[in-house]
Amino acid sequence: MTESVVQPGTVIPRPPTFDSVEQERRYRKEQLAAGFRLFGRFGFSEGVAGHITVRDPEHPDQFWVNPFGMSFNQIKASDLILVDHEGTVVHGDRAVNRAAFVIHSQVHQARPDAIAAAHSHSLYGKAFSSLGLLLDPITQDACAFFEDHALYDDYRGIVSEVEEGKRIGAALGSCKAVILQNHGLLTVGQSVAEAVWWFITMERSCQAQLLAMSAGTPKLIDRETALLTRDQLGSPLAGWFQAQPLYDQIQVSDPDLVN
Repeated sequence: MTESVVQPGTVIPRPPTFDSVEQERRYRKEQLAAGFRLFGRFGFSEGVAGHITVRDPEHPDQFWVNPFGMSFNQIKASDLILVDHEGTVVHGDRAVNRAAFVIHSQVHQARPDAIAAAHSHSLYGKAFSSLGLLLDPITQDACAFFEDHALYDDYRGIVSEVEEGKRIGAALGSCKAVILQNHGLLTVGQSVAEAVWWFITMERSCQAQLLAMSAGTPKLIDRETALLTRDQLGSPLAGWFQAQPLYDQIQVSDPDLVN
């Protein structure tokens, strides 16, 4: 993460630790609800499409997800649904988006290190995905994804079959993100805040590249500098940290999300 000038004794925020699984579960659910509010604030909703998930800290083969058909702008921690990797609802009384289960169950199985995953049909992510291209290192922010994102180029309609979820998980590999051609973006992280931040900044990087390509031929950052910048901006801690101002804002503006 980019270093800052600090005085001796200055406290630098770090991801929290917990004394009990119940505390960690509550924290993860509140972070997930806040992530949905942020997606709503950024305009990432498209009808009933889009989902963010987080593993349950006690049962890693189960994950919390948004109820099908509920506005991102209204989701509270108490609304979240717990589902296992077989598609069985363990907690909650609302339906779960079939595509959410198919994609996220397989992504979580393919990536045991991924605590959270985020996907939505955001405008610039959709537009960029139609090109069948990876992001180029044309800005400092885009370098976070340099040689750390992939392309899934096998769109077959609405994701409803587990086998396609497996193919998406395989395409993601060890990367922090995958561009789903003709579909949108998907990001993962070791925390909800990290996965949400990668989605937000990837969406904006898609926007920046589309704008640059429409004006001319963007100049690329050289590989050595791009890799150095990725090391500074693209770590799990850096992703979590960069999300904190947004989380601070949404928790103040939407205090009901923790209910």
